[in-house]
Amino acid sequence: MPEPQKPSREQPSDPGESEPQVPAWSRRLRLARAMGRPTRSQLIVAVLLAALGFATVTQVRSTELDDTYEGRREEDLIEIFNGLTGASDRARSEISQLEQTKRDLQTDSNARQAAIAQAEQRLETLNILAGTVAVTGPGLRITITEQTGRIRTDSLLDVVQELRTAGAEAMEFNDQVRLVAQSSFSVVDDRIAVDGEVLPSPYVLEVIGEPNTMQTGLTYVTGPVSQLEEEGAQVVIERLPAVEITTVRDLPRADFAEPAEGQ
Repeated sequence: MPEPQKPSREQPSDPGESEPQVPAWSRRLRLARAMGRPTRSQLIVAVLLAALGFATVTQVRSTELDDTYEGRREEDLIEIFNGLTGASDRARSEISQLEQTKRDLQTDSNARQAAIAQAEQRLETLNILAGTVAVTGPGLRITITEQTGRIRTDSLLDVVQELRTAGAEAMEFNDQVRLVAQSSFSVVDDRIAVDGEVLPSPYVLEVIGEPNTMQTGLTYVTGPVSQLEEEGAQVVIERLPAVEITTVRDLPRADFAEPAEGQ
Protein backbone atom coordinates (compact mmCIF):
# COMPACT_ATOMS: atom_id res chain seq x y z
CA MET A 1 0.00 0.00 0.00
CA PRO A 2 1.24 3.39 -0.75
CA GLU A 3 2.42 5.36 2.29
CA PRO A 4 0.33 8.31 3.19
CA GLN A 5 2.02 11.57 2.23
CA LYS A 6 2.99 14.01 4.96
CA PRO A 7 1.41 17.31 4.76
CA SER A 8 3.84 19.81 3.34
CA ARG A 9 4.11 23.46 4.10
CA GLU A 10 2.37 25.62 1.73
CA GLN A 11 4.64 26.95 -0.92
CA PRO A 12 3.86 30.06 -2.72
CA SER A 13 2.01 29.30 -5.80
CA ASP A 14 4.12 31.70 -7.72
CA PRO A 15 7.89 31.31 -7.35
CA GLY A 16 8.40 34.87 -8.36
CA GLU A 17 6.16 36.11 -5.64
CA SER A 18 8.18 37.95 -2.72
CA GLU A 19 7.41 39.39 0.70
CA PRO A 20 5.51 42.61 0.74
CA GLN A 21 7.68 45.72 0.38
CA VAL A 22 8.23 47.93 3.55
CA PRO A 23 7.87 51.63 2.87
CA ALA A 24 11.06 53.77 3.07
CA TRP A 25 9.58 56.05 5.66
CA SER A 26 8.99 53.04 7.93
CA ARG A 27 12.63 51.94 7.62
CA ARG A 28 13.86 55.42 8.55
CA LEU A 29 11.52 55.47 11.52
CA ARG A 30 12.92 52.15 12.75
CA LEU A 31 16.53 53.40 12.32
CA ALA A 32 15.78 56.58 14.23
CA ARG A 33 14.18 54.59 17.05
CA ALA A 34 17.21 52.29 17.23
CA MET A 35 19.62 55.24 17.34
CA GLY A 36 17.51 56.95 19.99
CA ARG A 37 17.95 54.07 22.39
CA PRO A 38 21.73 53.19 22.38
CA THR A 39 22.69 50.02 24.12
CA ARG A 40 25.32 49.74 26.87
CA SER A 41 27.84 48.33 24.41
CA GLN A 42 27.33 51.26 22.09
CA LEU A 43 27.94 53.72 24.93
CA ILE A 44 31.21 51.99 25.92
CA VAL A 45 32.43 52.02 22.34
CA ALA A 46 31.58 55.73 22.02
CA VAL A 47 33.53 56.61 25.17
CA LEU A 48 36.57 54.64 23.99
CA LEU A 49 36.48 56.33 20.62
CA ALA A 50 36.31 59.77 22.26
CA ALA A 51 39.30 58.99 24.52
CA LEU A 52 41.28 57.70 21.55
CA GLY A 53 40.55 60.85 19.60
CA PHE A 54 41.64 63.09 22.49
CA ALA A 55 44.92 61.18 22.94
CA THR A 56 45.62 61.43 19.22
CA VAL A 57 45.13 65.20 19.18
CA THR A 58 47.34 65.64 22.26
CA GLN A 59 50.11 63.54 20.73
CA VAL A 60 50.01 65.55 17.52
CA ARG A 61 50.27 68.84 19.39
CA SER A 62 53.14 67.53 21.52
CA THR A 63 54.96 66.39 18.41
CA GLU A 64 54.50 69.82 16.85
CA LEU A 65 56.00 71.48 19.95
CA ASP A 66 58.94 69.09 20.11
CA ASP A 67 59.70 69.69 16.45
CA THR A 68 60.23 73.44 16.95
CA TYR A 69 63.63 73.37 15.25
CA GLU A 70 62.67 70.76 12.70
CA GLY A 71 63.10 72.02 9.21
CA ARG A 72 65.44 74.88 10.18
CA ARG A 73 68.43 75.55 8.02
CA GLU A 74 71.91 74.67 9.26
CA GLU A 75 72.88 78.35 9.38
CA ASP A 76 69.84 79.11 11.53
CA LEU A 77 70.65 76.28 13.94
CA ILE A 78 74.28 77.45 14.21
CA GLU A 79 73.11 80.98 14.96
CA ILE A 80 70.71 79.70 17.63
CA PHE A 81 73.46 77.57 19.15
CA ASN A 82 75.87 80.53 19.18
CA GLY A 83 73.23 82.64 20.87
CA LEU A 84 72.73 80.02 23.58
CA THR A 85 76.49 79.71 24.04
CA GLY A 86 76.86 83.48 24.38
CA ALA A 87 74.06 83.62 26.94
CA SER A 88 75.71 80.83 28.90
CA ASP A 89 79.08 82.63 28.82
CA ARG A 90 77.47 85.87 30.02
CA ALA A 91 75.76 84.01 32.85
CA ARG A 92 79.04 82.41 33.94
CA SER A 93 80.77 85.79 33.77
CA GLU A 94 78.09 87.42 35.92
CA ILE A 95 78.31 84.58 38.44
CA SER A 96 82.09 85.01 38.58
CA GLN A 97 81.74 88.77 39.12
CA LEU A 98 79.16 88.27 41.87
CA GLU A 99 81.37 85.73 43.63
CA GLN A 100 84.32 88.13 43.44
CA THR A 101 82.16 90.94 44.82
CA LYS A 102 81.08 88.65 47.64
CA ARG A 103 84.71 87.83 48.46
CA ASP A 104 85.64 91.52 48.36
CA LEU A 105 82.78 92.40 50.68
CA GLN A 106 83.74 89.62 53.06
CA THR A 107 87.37 90.80 53.02
CA ASP A 108 86.34 94.40 53.62
CA SER A 109 83.98 93.30 56.37
CA ASN A 110 86.67 91.21 58.05
CA ALA A 111 89.18 94.04 57.77
CA ARG A 112 86.64 96.50 59.16
CA GLN A 113 85.79 94.19 62.04
CA ALA A 114 89.49 93.65 62.78
CA ALA A 115 90.07 97.42 62.75
CA ILE A 116 87.09 97.98 65.05
CA ALA A 117 88.27 95.25 67.44
CA GLN A 118 91.77 96.73 67.43
CA ALA A 119 90.42 100.22 68.08
CA GLU A 120 88.23 98.96 70.93
CA GLN A 121 91.20 97.15 72.47
CA ARG A 122 93.33 100.26 72.09
CA LEU A 123 90.61 102.38 73.70
CA GLU A 124 90.33 99.95 76.61
CA THR A 125 94.11 100.07 77.14
CA LEU A 126 94.13 103.86 77.05
CA ASN A 127 91.25 104.02 79.53
CA ILE A 128 93.16 101.75 81.90
CA LEU A 129 96.35 103.78 81.59
CA ALA A 130 94.41 107.01 82.02
CA GLY A 131 92.70 105.61 85.12
CA THR A 132 89.18 106.34 83.90
CA VAL A 133 87.80 102.83 84.48
CA ALA A 134 87.84 100.40 87.38
CA VAL A 135 89.93 97.29 86.73
CA THR A 136 90.64 93.90 88.26
CA GLY A 137 93.25 91.24 87.68
CA PRO A 138 96.14 89.30 89.24
CA GLY A 139 98.85 91.32 90.90
CA LEU A 140 100.51 92.40 94.14
CA ARG A 141 99.63 94.21 97.31
CA ILE A 142 102.69 96.01 98.74
CA THR A 143 102.44 97.33 102.30
CA ILE A 144 105.14 99.80 103.35
CA THR A 145 105.15 100.74 107.03
CA GLU A 146 107.41 103.41 108.58
CA GLN A 147 109.10 102.08 111.74
CA THR A 148 112.35 103.82 112.66
CA GLY A 149 112.38 106.68 110.23
CA ARG A 150 110.61 108.66 107.51
CA ILE A 151 110.40 107.26 104.03
CA ARG A 152 111.81 109.55 101.41
CA THR A 153 109.69 110.55 98.43
CA ASP A 154 112.36 109.34 96.03
CA SER A 155 112.31 105.85 97.56
CA LEU A 156 108.53 105.56 97.09
CA LEU A 157 108.82 106.91 93.56
CA ASP A 158 111.48 104.28 92.77
CA VAL A 159 109.00 101.56 93.73
CA VAL A 160 106.41 102.95 91.31
CA GLN A 161 108.92 103.34 88.46
CA GLU A 162 110.25 99.81 88.93
CA LEU A 163 106.72 98.39 88.82
CA ARG A 164 105.98 100.27 85.61
CA THR A 165 109.18 98.89 84.08
CA ALA A 166 108.07 95.37 85.10
CA GLY A 167 104.78 95.77 83.23
CA ALA A 168 102.35 97.12 85.83
CA GLU A 169 99.06 98.06 84.16
CA ALA A 170 97.24 99.81 87.00
CA MET A 171 98.22 101.06 90.50
CA GLU A 172 96.40 102.56 93.44
CA PHE A 173 97.62 104.00 96.75
CA ASN A 174 95.64 103.46 99.95
CA ASP A 175 92.35 102.93 98.05
CA GLN A 176 92.22 106.67 97.40
CA VAL A 177 94.68 107.71 94.68
CA ARG A 178 94.82 106.16 91.20
CA LEU A 179 98.32 106.46 89.74
CA VAL A 180 98.61 107.53 86.09
CA ALA A 181 101.42 108.73 83.84
CA GLN A 182 100.94 112.33 85.03
CA SER A 183 100.98 111.47 88.75
CA SER A 184 103.38 113.48 90.93
CA PHE A 185 104.91 113.01 94.40
CA SER A 186 105.41 115.82 96.86
CA VAL A 187 105.83 116.51 100.58
CA VAL A 188 103.04 118.27 102.47
CA ASP A 189 103.56 118.99 106.19
CA ASP A 190 106.38 116.47 106.35
CA ARG A 191 104.12 113.80 104.85
CA ILE A 192 104.21 112.22 101.40
CA ALA A 193 101.44 113.37 99.05
CA VAL A 194 100.51 111.87 95.70
CA ASP A 195 98.72 114.18 93.29
CA GLY A 196 98.03 116.49 96.22
CA GLU A 197 96.53 113.74 98.41
CA VAL A 198 98.40 113.28 101.69
CA LEU A 199 98.95 109.58 102.39
CA PRO A 200 99.29 108.24 105.93
CA SER A 201 101.56 105.34 106.82
CA PRO A 202 101.34 102.47 106.11
CA TYR A 203 101.41 103.03 102.37
CA VAL A 204 99.42 100.28 100.68
CA LEU A 205 100.14 100.02 96.99
CA GLU A 206 97.96 97.67 94.94
CA VAL A 207 99.15 96.89 91.45
CA ILE A 208 97.81 94.74 88.58
CA GLY A 209 100.26 92.87 86.37
CA GLU A 210 102.30 89.69 86.20
CA PRO A 211 103.04 89.01 89.91
CA ASN A 212 106.33 87.14 89.57
CA THR A 213 107.89 89.68 87.19
CA MET A 214 106.89 92.65 89.32
CA GLN A 215 108.08 91.07 92.58
CA THR A 216 111.43 90.21 91.01
CA GLY A 217 111.78 93.82 89.89
CA LEU A 218 111.34 95.01 93.48
CA THR A 219 113.43 92.51 95.45
CA TYR A 220 116.70 92.28 93.55
CA VAL A 221 119.86 93.26 95.40
CA THR A 222 120.08 97.04 95.90
CA GLY A 223 116.52 97.28 94.56
CA PRO A 224 113.66 99.45 95.91
CA VAL A 225 112.77 97.07 98.76
CA SER A 226 116.36 96.97 99.98
CA GLN A 227 116.50 100.78 99.90
CA LEU A 228 113.27 101.13 101.90
CA GLU A 229 114.47 98.70 104.53
CA GLU A 230 117.68 100.72 104.91
CA GLU A 231 115.50 103.76 105.66
CA GLY A 232 113.78 101.91 108.52
CA ALA A 233 110.62 100.72 106.74
CA GLN A 234 108.99 97.30 106.75
CA VAL A 235 107.94 95.98 103.34
CA VAL A 236 105.43 93.14 102.92
CA ILE A 237 104.60 91.83 99.42
CA GLU A 238 101.53 89.66 98.80
CA ARG A 239 100.67 87.88 95.58
CA LEU A 240 96.97 87.97 94.88
CA PRO A 241 94.97 86.15 92.19
CA ALA A 242 92.66 89.14 91.91
CA VAL A 243 93.36 92.76 92.76
CA GLU A 244 90.47 95.22 92.51
CA ILE A 245 91.24 98.85 91.74
CA THR A 246 88.07 100.91 91.96
CA THR A 247 89.41 104.46 92.15
CA VAL A 248 88.98 106.35 88.87
CA ARG A 249 90.10 109.73 87.63
CA ASP A 250 88.21 112.35 85.69
CA LEU A 251 89.89 113.51 82.52
CA PRO A 252 90.21 117.29 82.19
CA ARG A 253 87.89 118.82 79.62
CA ALA A 254 89.62 120.25 76.55
CA ASP A 255 88.93 123.95 76.14
CA PHE A 256 90.43 124.48 72.68
CA ALA A 257 91.04 121.11 71.03
CA GLU A 258 88.31 119.18 69.26
CA PRO A 259 88.27 115.96 67.18
CA ALA A 260 89.29 116.33 63.55
CA GLU A 261 86.77 115.73 60.79
CA GLY A 262 86.03 112.06 60.36
CA GLN A 263 87.36 111.10 63.82
